[in-house]
This record gives sequence, structure tokens and C-alpha cells, in this order.
Amino acid sequence: MSATSWLKVTRPDDGETVGYLEPLTADYSHVQPRNLLGHPVGRATDFLTAEERLADRGIGELAEGWQLRDAEPALRGGVAIVEVSPDGILVADAQLVKALVAGPRVNVPWPDLEGRLSLDL
Repeated sequence: MSATSWLKVTRPDDGETVGYLEPLTADYSHVQPRNLLGHPVGRATDFLTAEERLADRGIGELAEGWQLRDAEPALRGGVAIVEVSPDGILVADAQLVKALVAGPRVNVPWPDLEGRLSLDL
């Protein structure tokens, strides 16, 4: 199924979007939780468990260091996520972002189903 069928999950206290539920069955009884980038979060499960998993996880991982699998040389040292929207995932050199310096930016299509972005572990 395409991302257009994904259900947005928001935190009840502030309405912040924390991820999406990809329906694996027509009645949403079995879903794949996905983070804001579209990456799977654990195994597929029932609706309520998946929703709780995303709410508990939150959006903090967006502030972590990331690697762009097919990065141009200027971005091979790690990237920071600058913006996430249906228009794409905008990333830039992590060190330049931290220093508040403008630099080259790359737009990764959203959702990142190809896994171009990965946490820099």
C-alpha cells in the first residue's frame, strides 16, 4: 500500500505527529508502525499496541545523528534532519547545522522506504 493510506498518529497532549500506522489489513486490525521518516518501528502488530509504541517513542530520534547512504562527499560525515514533510526529508551536514552555518542540503523523498537514511550508531 502507498503512504497515502497511512494513518497519522499524534500525541494526545499536544497534537504532535509521532509517526504513522500502515494498514496491513483492510480493517486496520494489523498495522506496521512507522516513524516520521517512514521507517518501520519494530514488528507489525495490532492497532493499539502500534499506536502506543509510536507515542512512547516520540520524535526525539529526529535530533540524532544520521547517515545518508548515497551521500555526496560533502555530506559523508553525517547529516542532520532539517525538515520532514510530505514534500521530502531535508538533510544537511550535521556539523554545519550545529554551528548554524548554511551549507549544501539534500532532499530525500518522503517516506524513506528505500532506507537512504540510517541512524549514525
